Amino acid sequence: MEHTHESAVLIAGPTASGKSALGLGLYDALLARGVRAAIVNCDAMQIYREIPILSAAPGVEDHAHAPHHLYGVLSVAQAGSAGRYLELIGPVLTQLRQDGVLPLIIGGTGLYFRSLTEGLAPTPPVPPALVDEGQAIINAEGAPALHARLRAIDPPMAERLEERDQLRVLRAWSVMQATGRSLGAWQAETVPGPLAGATLVKAALVPDRDWLYARCDARFDQMLDHGAWDEVQALADAGFDPRLPAMRALGVPQLIRALKGELTKGEAVETAQRETRRYAKRQLTWIRNQMISWESLDAQQMETSCDILLSKIDEMGLIP
Repeated sequence: MEHTHESAVLIAGPTASGKSALGLGLYDALLARGVRAAIVNCDAMQIYREIPILSAAPGVEDHAHAPHHLYGVLSVAQAGSAGRYLELIGPVLTQLRQDGVLPLIIGGTGLYFRSLTEGLAPTPPVPPALVDEGQAIINAEGAPALHARLRAIDPPMAERLEERDQLRVLRAWSVMQATGRSLGAWQAETVPGPLAGATLVKAALVPDRDWLYARCDARFDQMLDHGAWDEVQALADAGFDPRLPAMRALGVPQLIRALKGELTKGEAVETAQRETRRYAKRQLTWIRNQMISWESLDAQQMETSCDILLSKIDEMGLIP
């Protein structure tokens, strides 16, 4: 991306932590102070149009309340990625800047936030079959076994990774197998993100874990009440490849298994809720480890969080 953008507000947080509500509250507060803003998606699943319920995407009322961008812009059949996200958000940010509108970039996908601010390595796509092969090795022999294979073909990259770090080991091994080139070499060619050099207010919601888990469970029950079963039935009927990113969205694999009779509905819901809590825990870990310089906000105190953000925005001279 050649262009940079003058200013933006970034709000990250785990699933069910109240990011969307905070974004709308901040939008209203800014509007009251004469600042035009728009909400921009930074969630890997809310980008898909067929799963608005299970991805907890903003609803019709939210869209009527404030301008929203990059929600439901891809089909489940299209595999989203950090690279694709940067392609999509670039023109949006350019237009908002030209219009004098402050982007409120909100979501739970840490890699997308990092790509926005730090850039992205131009790694070519890896064939799904190769990823499946590596995952099969992990499933059969454990992550250290794949790490040993990585060490045999890419010692420097293996040295950088913990042997039990399944995701990163699998990524490094599959990239080396697919391209004949180390992931480290690809990463060395990282191009700047579209927000490089911008004035940024960066905040992350870090709620109490028990509070968050209770919210995760309650929200999943609400999704079921509001049509999640029908949403998943439509996905199953469409015959999408189960390896597509959206088909691995929280709740989708479990509810599909229930529809096929492989799980009872109760088992599917219980498993999906457990996976959601685990995902929220991983998101909190990412925030604590990867977003050290971000302002930490207490998700339980939304009004206070909004005031803190307004103060930060004002300090940076973004409020007239």
